Amino acid sequence: MHNENQALIFELSKEGRVGHSLPVLDIPEVELSELLPETFIRKDSPELPEVSELDIMRHYTALSTRNHGVDSGFYPLGSCTMKYNPKVNEVVARIPGFAHIHPLQPEESVQGALELMYDLQEHLTEITGMDTVTLQPAAGAHGEWTGLMMIRAYHEANGDFHRTKVIVPDSAHGTNPASATVAGFETVTVKSDENGLVDLDDLKRVVGEDTAALMLTNPNTLGLFEENILEMASLIHEAGGKLYYDGANLNAVLSKARPGDMGFDVVHLNLHKTFTGPHGGGGPGSGPVGVKADLVPYLPKPVLEKGEHGYFFNYDRPESIGRVKPYYGNFGINVRAYTYIRTMGPDGLKAVTENAVLNANYMMRRLAPHFDLPYDRHCKHEFVISGRRQKKLGVRTLDIAKRLLDFGYHPPTIYFPLNVEECMMIEPTETESKETLDAFIDALIQISREAEETPEIVQEAPHTTVVKRMDETLAARKPVLRYQK
Repeated sequence: MHNENQALIFELSKEGRVGHSLPVLDIPEVELSELLPETFIRKDSPELPEVSELDIMRHYTALSTRNHGVDSGFYPLGSCTMKYNPKVNEVVARIPGFAHIHPLQPEESVQGALELMYDLQEHLTEITGMDTVTLQPAAGAHGEWTGLMMIRAYHEANGDFHRTKVIVPDSAHGTNPASATVAGFETVTVKSDENGLVDLDDLKRVVGEDTAALMLTNPNTLGLFEENILEMASLIHEAGGKLYYDGANLNAVLSKARPGDMGFDVVHLNLHKTFTGPHGGGGPGSGPVGVKADLVPYLPKPVLEKGEHGYFFNYDRPESIGRVKPYYGNFGINVRAYTYIRTMGPDGLKAVTENAVLNANYMMRRLAPHFDLPYDRHCKHEFVISGRRQKKLGVRTLDIAKRLLDFGYHPPTIYFPLNVEECMMIEPTETESKETLDAFIDALIQISREAEETPEIVQEAPHTTVVKRMDETLAARKPVLRYQK
């Protein structure tokens, strides 16, 4: 589905129209058949749109104005930490010595880049309380899988092939059970208690000799700190399992608490969240993994090390799970994260957490009278409210999210975690001003009043956006995934 006043690029196409002017070829032409086997040569030209440079510039510029990002508006997407990306990061990432190097260059010619990566590993090691870090994984879920594969290799090296189960809380990110399954494990769900924390009695029930690991984020996806974390770590370790930390919520504990000190054995981080790399469509991501000493032999290879003659990649890792990413991670995102850490320093990272937690609690308390608050207690970097009372009036949380678009805001995460009915998960981050927070709060309060007085306004939202309310059922059952003449 597309709006009638924004044609598709294919609809702008006119036969013979071009948007490029290439220089005259100054080398002899060579037939493709002389370079490639016949099976690799395309027989028909791809049906690409034929447009002028002016048309294509206007088309994509117009589309860009309809996109929402952290540079254009408030983006309180819970559990995603959509914080502002400082532009100094971009300046540093574009330094020629970083931007123009090639991954196949000799190591001695890229010592500056290797030093940055090594230093970043050291910084992340200190921040997390781990013994070492690998920068290879390309994103959060990729980091999860990498960490689980190391846990699997560890157990198999000890002959514990019976450890086939990974315990996952019922409020966990959906990537947790998915990553465990892809890594070859079975998943077991542990329930939350009335306080929104892992139910210790239920955890004791599911832990056993077949336990490979417990996957957890702390604070959890409800924005609540797992205050029994040391006891949970003890339970898992006594059973012979490992404790895995999902770093999606690290923004809540920077310079305040370290996963390694809580008893975690493996940590994955999201540099595109906590450490201000571009997120989502502005990616790519980066998901470094930190481990404690007994898992170091299984790190992906090569491992970046510092030697007598400089920095080098060590490929001699017989117990490694192998390479998990071509070359060595998404270097540009690593540069941005390194710039952010060096810019902030220890005190700055501590202030990040303090302001993120302050902003979340301020918003939660102002919104509490107007929505249901499932867990009426101090939150960390994010919080959960419920639209149950609005649902009784015929207004769903989805309607509230659509109505927020009319105010120029990206909606928060909705219907997650699954254990909260009509859930809205809001994460303001530390980068937003009080004026922005108040304006967003006022918008939600107005919507809650509309749900009582004029519910149809909310039910039919959005009203001011380029694309209005879509047919969700039709979009799910008959999505149009490609242009058809």
